Amino acid sequence: MKTTKGLAAWLRLTLIPGIGGERQRKLLAAFGLPEGIFAAGRLAARSVIGETADLLFDFDPGEAVDRSLHWAEDPEQHILTLADEAYPAALLEIADPPNVLYLRGNPALLQQPGLAIVGSRNATPQGLQTAHGFARTLAGQGLTIISGLALGIDAAAHQGALAANGNTIAVIGTGADRIYPARNKELALQIAEQGLIVSEFPLGTPVLAANFPRRNRIISGLSRGVLVVEAAPESGSLITARLAGEQGREVFAIPGSIHSPLARGCHKLIRQGAKLVETADDILEELGNLTANNQLPDEAPHRTEDPLLIALGHDPCSLDQLAERTGYSTEQLLTELLTLELSGVLATLPGNRYQRLN
Repeated sequence: MKTTKGLAAWLRLTLIPGIGGERQRKLLAAFGLPEGIFAAGRLAARSVIGETADLLFDFDPGEAVDRSLHWAEDPEQHILTLADEAYPAALLEIADPPNVLYLRGNPALLQQPGLAIVGSRNATPQGLQTAHGFARTLAGQGLTIISGLALGIDAAAHQGALAANGNTIAVIGTGADRIYPARNKELALQIAEQGLIVSEFPLGTPVLAANFPRRNRIISGLSRGVLVVEAAPESGSLITARLAGEQGREVFAIPGSIHSPLARGCHKLIRQGAKLVETADDILEELGNLTANNQLPDEAPHRTEDPLLIALGHDPCSLDQLAERTGYSTEQLLTELLTLELSGVLATLPGNRYQRLN
């Protein structure tokens, strides 16, 4: 997929400051494609959106249009409009679909079944392991993992999907030619290479606080459901969950300790009707059979030759015993054990002990 016919007119329409998405769609409804809007003239456009229409004819975004067209000449970079057949059908279902999407990576992922995983930027180590484990397991079962490239839970979710050789989409709040936060630069480059980065904001758009809640509707809109892993009661993750509910998507939440501030947002969602999640199967059962051709890599936890399962044996085993048997670090063991637990092949016992279930 490359640039659509008439893309310059779409860019001209959407790169004029002061005419937002809603006014743009009113004009499109009245005159058809953007070329029709400009051909209709000032007075006709005024009859639809008032004097704001003057901006269409008084402001020239030519330089920004040219820069965007040049950017899209790269075979790995794309600009998608509402008129494009490749525009994701899922976003057409939401109340405020972006009129233009800037993409880096594989646009075909927009057509795949997706699950959003979101949560706190200041996540606990356990929360990071949980997000990574769920993402890895679910990506291995064919779900595209969607998140926002933020620090914390978002990054762990993207990393978990990549660890499964699965698909992941990062929806960002800046221009697609910028990376934020800087600490996630390497992750962003990996996603652009193996997955997809999505932005509705013009190239060069800097970090603006108001843009991040706005991008959340795209995260939820592209998804069949949203899983919240650790969130404060008034966090942006709860905004994403609310938008998901309004869009008719499933909302899932992982419970935590009643003493943890980062569990309160998830508990609030569960009280409001979100589905309590303990294993990846809880999500797969709700979303239906979405298993795709891509499976977990060779180290997949369900495979009997998995070295950690072999080391575990069939009797209860402590974390210290596993570390001695495998030579793995505690951090690596906890991540691998969580993935195995989410896949339903082992159970956690009291006293940091683990036991195989098959």
